[in-house]
Amino acid sequence: MNVALGSLPAEPGQENEDFAAVAPGAAVLLDGASVAGAETGCVHGVAWFSSTLGGLLLGGITAHPARSLTECLADAIRDVRSLHEGTCDLTYRASPTSTVVAVRADGGALDYLVLGDSTLLLADRDGKTTAVTDQRLDEVGERLRAPVDELPTGSPEHAAALAEYRDALTGLRNQPGGFWIAGPEPRAAEHALTGTVPLDSLTSVTLLSDGVTRLVDSFDLADWVRVLGVLSSSGPDELIRKVREAEAGDPNGRRWPRGKAHDDATVLHWVLS
Repeated sequence: MNVALGSLPAEPGQENEDFAAVAPGAAVLLDGASVAGAETGCVHGVAWFSSTLGGLLLGGITAHPARSLTECLADAIRDVRSLHEGTCDLTYRASPTSTVVAVRADGGALDYLVLGDSTLLLADRDGKTTAVTDQRLDEVGERLRAPVDELPTGSPEHAAALAEYRDALTGLRNQPGGFWIAGPEPRAAEHALTGTVPLDSLTSVTLLSDGVTRLVDSFDLADWVRVLGVLSSSGPDELIRKVREAEAGDPNGRRWPRGKAHDDATVLHWVLS
């Protein structure tokens, strides 16, 4: 496997709540999340949740090739729940959650799973790129976040509006008509986007957290072809640097309204040929 990995926390010295890892023929990326300032009911924290879930998921994917990625994710969620439900109150709406991107290469095919707003980028031999992203969180967010986007990022007014927005958003988490994300309930895995593509049709597979994809889907400063060009020529760290450079030019979110000036940013780039 020819894999390059880059990851950076939102702020220096801050805990990185993203998690990415690889094993022979498999890779996962998770972007942990919680509601800022809200009681979580969990003594472990978001980074623990995303890394524990990611490690168990990767182990399940490689140990049980006959089980689907959906089944492996449900198993991993169930296992994480068993690890901390004795010490944590998982009924809190703000309990730690995580997006999930997982891939497994086996028998000449690549199986994939995407849950939440992280992205899987597939590059094929004809030069075409396909981005697989779960848009349900964004679709729900667009209905709720107008008051947030009208205020400067980092201002007290923005913080108050963001808290109200996040509270409303958690009420729609893992609910019909809302969005789905990995949390305490294994049934969320059933709502992941899944698919299979011939392995020999691909040149690379890239897993990205939304702290990186904002360069494309929020800032409109690059397309996926350019992203792959940066990864091929300079690697994940340079792509993340470009994100940070753009964010530094708009610290108050006036040009690009966003919940956080900076976010954890992670890229896992797997070159197949």
